[in-house]
Amino acid sequence: MGMKKGFKALIAEANEQIQTRTAEDAIRRVNEAGVLFVDIREPEELTRDGKVPGALHAPRGMLEFYIDPESPYHKAEFSSGKEILFYCASGGRSALAAKTARDMGLDKVAHVGGGFKAWREKSGPVEKVGG
Repeated sequence: MGMKKGFKALIAEANEQIQTRTAEDAIRRVNEAGVLFVDIREPEELTRDGKVPGALHAPRGMLEFYIDPESPYHKAEFSSGKEILFYCASGGRSALAAKTARDMGLDKVAHVGGGFKAWREKSGPVEKVGG
């Protein structure tokens, strides 16, 4: 018996409800004061591949706790009023993250289509992480 709703269906559903920015559009906005990039990949992915310069790291598993002001793990950046651009490796996890953020009440939310892979293919700047 198959799953009621697999990850592909969840991602497709999320993509219908959220805004997607192209890598080119995202790259143009990397130094904008009103934009916060949020990297939801796992720590080892950031160490291996680097990240968008200035991006906040919020691993997918901690996202709801980081977003909610009532949480002891809340990150103030999520209450900054900035437009939040989520990204992951290729756009699946970030679509789900953007939908979650919207469901939780953040309204200026989008994700980077194609993820960090597309970012690098379009020669977006990369910041090294860790040693």
